[in-house]
Amino acid sequence: MIRHILAIRATACGLVIALAMMSAACGGPWRDLYFKKGVDRLTQEDVREKLGAPHTAKTPALGGDSVWTYRVSMGDKELESIASPGLSGAGESVGALLGKPGEGPKPTLYCYRYTLTFDEQKVLKAWKREECVPGTRETLMAR
Repeated sequence: MIRHILAIRATACGLVIALAMMSAACGGPWRDLYFKKGVDRLTQEDVREKLGAPHTAKTPALGGDSVWTYRVSMGDKELESIASPGLSGAGESVGALLGKPGEGPKPTLYCYRYTLTFDEQKVLKAWKREECVPGTRETLMAR
């Protein structure tokens, strides 16, 4: 009986560890992963269903690539999950400055712009993420 209970506990612990490792491997904002996996696969309609209408959409009258942009607010926690140099640990310093006494730090929001390029067949060809106002994050971090 005791061996059976220990085996169940060991299995449960193994599952928890496996799930934690899987979620860590998927790190980063979900949009990054969505677009990364969607290159050469996602259509404009797929993206519109997932994210709604783009903030801007430029389609050449004589044919060619279409460019859509979305503006998205991201907090420190979401940004810290990105496996890029220079982003980890940012939430503690900025968030602590903006919190009210007794309430703890408030999340800091940053504006990012996703620029999506679609080919003439309306399939995602390329994407990039950048700050709406370049240098905002670094300026806030320096304070």
